[in-house]
Amino acid sequence: MFRQAVAQAQPALAVRRHLPDPPTGRTVVIGAGKASAQMARAFEQAWPGPLKGLVVTRYGYAEACERIEIVEAAHPVPDEAGYLAARRILETVSGLGPNDLVVALISGGGSALLPAPAPGLTLDDEQAINRALLASGAPISVMNLIRNQFSTIKGGRLAAHCAPARVATLVVSDVPGDDPALVASGPTIPLSGSRALARKYASLYRLDLPPHAQALLAGDDNLAPEPGNPVFARNSVRTIASAALSLEAAAELARRQGVEAAILSDSIEGESRDVALVHAAMAREIAQRNRPFKKSVVLLSGGETTVTLRGTGGRGGRNAEFLLALAIAIDGVDHISALAADTDGIDGSQDNAGAFADGTTATRMRKAGIDPLAALAGNDAWGAFNAVGDLLVTGPTGTNVNDFRAILVR
Repeated sequence: MFRQAVAQAQPALAVRRHLPDPPTGRTVVIGAGKASAQMARAFEQAWPGPLKGLVVTRYGYAEACERIEIVEAAHPVPDEAGYLAARRILETVSGLGPNDLVVALISGGGSALLPAPAPGLTLDDEQAINRALLASGAPISVMNLIRNQFSTIKGGRLAAHCAPARVATLVVSDVPGDDPALVASGPTIPLSGSRALARKYASLYRLDLPPHAQALLAGDDNLAPEPGNPVFARNSVRTIASAALSLEAAAELARRQGVEAAILSDSIEGESRDVALVHAAMAREIAQRNRPFKKSVVLLSGGETTVTLRGTGGRGGRNAEFLLALAIAIDGVDHISALAADTDGIDGSQDNAGAFADGTTATRMRKAGIDPLAALAGNDAWGAFNAVGDLLVTGPTGTNVNDFRAILVR
């Protein structure tokens, strides 16, 4: 089912179905994200006319393209390569006319891959902002509103820089609810939300921002274009792949194999360990009482959970943390098996997409010398699953529609 979900979101198929109308002038391709190189390759193979362009993707995610240059940079904390790529993309779209077309290939991860600090800030500041946000446990909508305050690209600014050229944005969505303005912090799509609201959220999540960022956030001059700005009037946005489509494909595969599938939601947010407890409670209810769904059934869900860092030195991502909390909650319960993984192939900072768990996982961890409760408290889900050989390692998948969770109750 995981492979089916990933296949449904592959850019090679999705891009061809959503090509924009050709311009009478030039075609320039730009982009950023974990799937941007695959999107670029698919686009140049399908596009009937001349083009040039530049996209930036995560290290190890590049694809061979003939007319579009692929640059690699760091994720989730930006680096110098991303900073230079962002400057080059701004130069690439400068001086275009009203008959020209800019095709923006945007996917999850693009926010970190296009660091463009606001005046008065440095790359070091943007790196510190990203680290603070990643450790905060804030949902992606809050993260992007705050990031938007500190950038010269995010929140539609890149599209405004392309004017008067027409901008056609193709999005592979990795955000709950598939709001394209939230994917990669919306470089070509304006984002609603005031600086005052960003200040409120920064305080609520107790963000440890660098001094220059604090000073900028305290001001009132937010230069991001508003959604109704006429500069966006000729532009178009299409979401070409999403968690919803991938979960539906996985569900159909399960049904063809005789297992009923229930899609709980494609847009679940919240603390990973808390979301896991809800999923575990439902799985136990099915296993023990055959309700609210009858066995055999697989529970599917997507979205983007978050992890608030509590320990130091732990390894893992939000899917592994979800699964560790689930494993503890279903300890000793028979006939439950689960997979949680990131559809881009990388969960957190390690080399795994996610992991597997069942009712024996916590016991096997203890036999391997790992206290699962202590591992969860220290955010070391990777270490716990590695100790019992239950990591799922796929390598980069070429796409990114965020979390995939499947809990099978037989």
